[in-house]
Amino acid sequence: MIKSMYPYLVMNGNGQEAVKFYEHSLGATVLNVQTFGDMPPNPEFPTPEEAKNRVLNAHLKVGDVDLMISDTMPGHPYQVGSHITIALILDNEAETREIFEKLSVGGKVGMPLQQTFWSPLYGSVTDQFGVEWQVSTNK
Repeated sequence: MIKSMYPYLVMNGNGQEAVKFYEHSLGATVLNVQTFGDMPPNPEFPTPEEAKNRVLNAHLKVGDVDLMISDTMPGHPYQVGSHITIALILDNEAETREIFEKLSVGGKVGMPLQQTFWSPLYGSVTDQFGVEWQVSTNK
C-alpha cells in the first residue's frame, strides 16, 4: 500500500534559495535539508566540491502537504518542464518492487532499485507518458 505521494521539485543549483523562498512565500515549515556534502563518502564517486552545498533532499510541510526539493548535480542536464517528479513512499520492499516494475513497463529506468543511505530500497523511473517517479521504501 502506498504510504504517501507528493510533488518533488528539482532545482539547478538554487535549491537552498528555493527552500527559503517557499518557507517565506508559502509559510512552509522546513522539516529537513540534506546536502550532497552530507552523503557518506564514496571513493568511486566522490562528490565534486561545487556540489557539496547543493540540496540532496529538502522536506517542507505546506499546510497538510509535503513538498520535496533537490538540486541536480553540476553538469547534469536540467530542463525547465522536466523538473517536477512524483515521489512514492511505500511501507515494504515487495510493494516497492511491484510498483516500480509496473511503472517501468514501456518507460525508462533512471536509477535501478537499490539500497541508499536514506532508504532500504530506492529507484527512479520515467513512465511511458514521460512522468518521472521516485519510488522508495520508508526507512
